[in-house]
Amino acid sequence: MKYVYYGTMDPIWATRTEERWKIVAPKLAELGITIEALYYTQGEFDFIEIVECDDPQAVLAYSIWMAKEGIARTRTMPAFAKEDFDGACALV
Repeated sequence: MKYVYYGTMDPIWATRTEERWKIVAPKLAELGITIEALYYTQGEFDFIEIVECDDPQAVLAYSIWMAKEGIARTRTMPAFAKEDFDGACALV
């Protein structure tokens, strides 16, 4: 399953990319989450991540962990492939 994270970084982490990734990468691996794409943005959110994970509880845990560690606050949404959407439409 794919998920989209919209995040705002704590200002302390905004310019500490390498240090932040040294903390985040092991947690992602531990939870079985793979980042497929990462974009830094301007506006309401500082970054958008597209991730892959089979365990929705792990995705929730990552969001909670990021907030707990003061790294980022996130909003998370499941993302469905066109084929999945088409399949759901066929059930309606």
